Amino acid sequence: MTIKSVIWIVACAALLTGCPAWPDPIGDTTSAPAIPTTDMPTTDIPTAASPTAGSPAPASPAPTSPAADILTTADPALASPAPSAASPMPLARWVPAPGTSWQWQLTSPVDTSVDAQVYDIDGFEATPDVVRELHAQGRKVICYINAGAAEDFRPDYNVFPPQILGKSDGWDGEKWLDIRRLDVLLPIMATRFDMCQRKGFDAVEADLADGYANDTGFPLTAQDQLSYNRALAGLAHERGMSIGLKNDLDQIPALLNDFDFAVNEQCAQYHECGKLTPFIQAGKAVFHVEYELETTQFCPETTALGFSSLRKNTSLDAARWPC
Repeated sequence: MTIKSVIWIVACAALLTGCPAWPDPIGDTTSAPAIPTTDMPTTDIPTAASPTAGSPAPASPAPTSPAADILTTADPALASPAPSAASPMPLARWVPAPGTSWQWQLTSPVDTSVDAQVYDIDGFEATPDVVRELHAQGRKVICYINAGAAEDFRPDYNVFPPQILGKSDGWDGEKWLDIRRLDVLLPIMATRFDMCQRKGFDAVEADLADGYANDTGFPLTAQDQLSYNRALAGLAHERGMSIGLKNDLDQIPALLNDFDFAVNEQCAQYHECGKLTPFIQAGKAVFHVEYELETTQFCPETTALGFSSLRKNTSLDAARWPC
């Protein structure tokens, strides 16, 4: 049998409909030889489910985020599974619009009767039941996590190595973190963000995201802060949660695209509210509080800017005085 005959037989087998008359280059119109029913190398026949002969094998899916390369949780069971090639695209993250009303309460129990579209509450102390109750009322819920200092009253305090603990941040039991140590801090923060996700939170507020501008005990640079804040944003986004940029006003131009809203303290008192307007211009909420000014002293300005402004007690209990 000639090589051309073998090729014709394999092609007919792929068609599964039989062969027409056997063509012969010199005009012979005799019937084609019978197709053998055994010993046919079917694995080389291209199909819709396999690559064309000679094509490279499909590559494995690439990581969905740069932070995925450095995300390693202390408990592997808590790590977010990588999406498969057949998985549907994730839904768009929640991005609160300018003017969205909010409540910020870090004490317990949470007063769920406040008429606000968004609640920002303590991630460790809040229970899944509280988050479900707020969702049932049509609220969105933000998970407060301290990302810039270790707090000795948190259940995971002992996982912070002593060498990355710096000076006090001014609050009892809290010490600044050496945010240059991404290898140590990101697994800890990933586990905390996993907790927020499991409890059903929609977003994260990562507090103390401006250590480089404070006396932390470490020679932190602006670039150190940018790297850390972007890594935090990646951790939240990989889990389908939004994240707010807490203060860190001077780095807003560089971080605007990485964060979904802003949380600010006292921009009116320190005459800095103009630095937050890029968030408003991008269609993202600015959740703002003042502690010392009366509402009449800041509401006209911040309302005109489109902020969601409150006066709060420094204890961040349930009391609030919205604009």
